[in-house]
Amino acid sequence: MPIYEFHCQACARDFEELVRRRDEKVACPACGSSRVKKLLSGFAVTGEARQGGGGGSCGHCKPKAGGCKGCSCH
Repeated sequence: MPIYEFHCQACARDFEELVRRRDEKVACPACGSSRVKKLLSGFAVTGEARQGGGGGSCGHCKPKAGGCKGCSCH
């Protein structure tokens, strides 16, 4: 069940909502309006995740003994 970000067109507030079904109606928790727009959300990636979780290959280079110490990702 994904959590989406919405913008209320009535009161101009942004909020997050857990949406169980694609056809579920969402209302603003501040004003109750159903005039909401789903926002395009980015996702966060930590530095550790980007570098392969602290060991092995970072995903940008081929795994080799000692991980990816020689690649341009570091």
